[in-house]
Amino acid sequence: MSKGTKGWLIAAGCLVLIGCMLFGGAMTALNWDFTKLSTGKYETNVYNITDDFRSISVQTDTADLVFAVSEDETCSVSCYENEKAKYTVSVEDDTLIIKLENKKAWYEYIGINFSSPKITVSLPKAEYASLLVRGSTGDLTVPNAFTFESIDVSLNTGTVEAFASATGLVKVKASTGNIKLENLTAGALDLSVSTGRITMSNVTCKEDITFCVSTGKSILSHVKCNSLTTDGDTGDLTLADVIAEKTLTAERTTGDVRLEDVDASDIVIKTDTGDVTGNLRSAKVFITQTDTGRMDVPKTMTGGRCEITTDTGDIKLQIR
Repeated sequence: MSKGTKGWLIAAGCLVLIGCMLFGGAMTALNWDFTKLSTGKYETNVYNITDDFRSISVQTDTADLVFAVSEDETCSVSCYENEKAKYTVSVEDDTLIIKLENKKAWYEYIGINFSSPKITVSLPKAEYASLLVRGSTGDLTVPNAFTFESIDVSLNTGTVEAFASATGLVKVKASTGNIKLENLTAGALDLSVSTGRITMSNVTCKEDITFCVSTGKSILSHVKCNSLTTDGDTGDLTLADVIAEKTLTAERTTGDVRLEDVDASDIVIKTDTGDVTGNLRSAKVFITQTDTGRMDVPKTMTGGRCEITTDTGDIKLQIR
């Protein structure tokens, strides 16, 4: 290595060291609070609601949305928001409307942002007609203190955690993110996610449950419904203590299907690459087919139909 090259390397190392020292000193002065480096200015605004309403409609861009129980039985909306991308909060036609009014110019999107907008809706424990949420990027949390007639959620990127019951349809759609439903009852469920996981636990549905997953696992435990239908491309499906009064239909392209203490009048399962294993609660008439896998099912002649088809995968089922 030439002396000139060594000199340049030493100089570069010194500059890196000086940069690290300056950065460390600056962050120490800021108590290592990276949000203070944000170029956008954020503020918290609280909107108190005095008008009565039965429905809730929220339209967001990039913000986490949290519903919480009000401590003083009043309604308020707290928005941690950019000063040039604020939310309007109003009551119109018996509906609480929360909507973003974005006044940013295109060049104001260029910069460093470590802060995340957040909306907190504080409500008294009560029953409401409908909940409608439309968002781009952000998570949604709805606790079990509230009950709705219907819930309709559509997000591009974000996780939905819903614990609130609904007498009618609960519809949740997300492109990238997880969907979690727990300890609730619903009239019907319609769930869809492109990339992410769907989990349901302690869910009772009066009518049908339908869910679709492009890429991601689906895990259901302690679920009761009229009929269950699911399809997906890539991802395992696990059903534990899942009871459908009528039909249970599952289809996967790549992924295993695991049944644990499952039952339905009729069961139809199709996979391309994946095993179908587990146990059922009651006897079934098995109709099975696999191209390159092994089959091991009871030779019962009574009960409902259990039709299982795989291309590459084993079929191993037992009656509990």
